[in-house]
Amino acid sequence: MDIKQLQQVSAFLENRPGRLLYLLNVLAEANINLIAHNIVDASDFGIVHLLVDRPKRALEVIRDAGLTCSITNVIEVVIPNEPGAFVEQVLKPLANAHVNIEYSYAYGVPSSNEAHIILKVDRIERAVEALKKG
Repeated sequence: MDIKQLQQVSAFLENRPGRLLYLLNVLAEANINLIAHNIVDASDFGIVHLLVDRPKRALEVIRDAGLTCSITNVIEVVIPNEPGAFVEQVLKPLANAHVNIEYSYAYGVPSSNEAHIILKVDRIERAVEALKKG
């Protein structure tokens, strides 16, 4: 299992047509590569969580474009893309270590048979230690 601490950019967008296009176009024009994203919906706005190749630069260009955003530390865990791997290799160790998962999202890499799980947890260091122990 591969475990990394990453910086995730979160942008706050009005919940209306074209806002995601605007945000992602800002990144594209700055030559920032989007690796993964997740949108959390609310009635009038959404929070877009972004994994990008240059998070600090992304923060700058998003703010320069007039959008509210922040950087959050998250964990990326790479596990086999197979039944039960997430439960056994991630969820059980974190529960046993009393680490709370605030949110998560995942993306797969079919050619490698890997699942990449992004986790926002309440105690990162404790989570990393628990995941390394298994």
